[in-house]
Amino acid sequence: MADAITVTGIVATEPSVVTTSSTAICNFRLASSLRRFDKKTGAWTDYGTNWYSVAAYRYLADNVSASLHKGDHVIVMGRLRVREWTNGERKGLAVDIDADAIGHDLGWGTSVYTRPTKDESAEVATTEGDDLEIAISNGEPLADTVRDGAETPRQPAWDPSPLGAPVVADTPF
Repeated sequence: MADAITVTGIVATEPSVVTTSSTAICNFRLASSLRRFDKKTGAWTDYGTNWYSVAAYRYLADNVSASLHKGDHVIVMGRLRVREWTNGERKGLAVDIDADAIGHDLGWGTSVYTRPTKDESAEVATTEGDDLEIAISNGEPLADTVRDGAETPRQPAWDPSPLGAPVVADTPF
């Protein structure tokens, strides 16, 4: 069973990407420290750290590997998985998050958002609408081209399915 979870924390390992035959997967460890303000002492008190293994897939994996680095403060939304493991005589629990969305925690700094550009090697077909011309490659919208020629790149629609099942998006992100 997978439960929805939102966690804030610090990227503890440099994100690494593994590309299988069909999917990019980006993994990193997330440290989420519990702190509370003690009014009696007037100081922050640490209550321990929770550790998560985070996995991002497909387009999110590519964007995470290009955007996040060890030490960044982030917010991760996804599906929680708790699993038992054994390694010889040792046993334990692993807490994993299959990420649906990841972003910088702006409570700790600023961030600059950049949309991915379209792949120049992809086959591109165009369809015309009333106000926009939408470039489409492999069934995904890549860019809106306003009639004056100004182009705004668009990230392909997000696929929340962990198994890669097709998802129809009414509006792009």
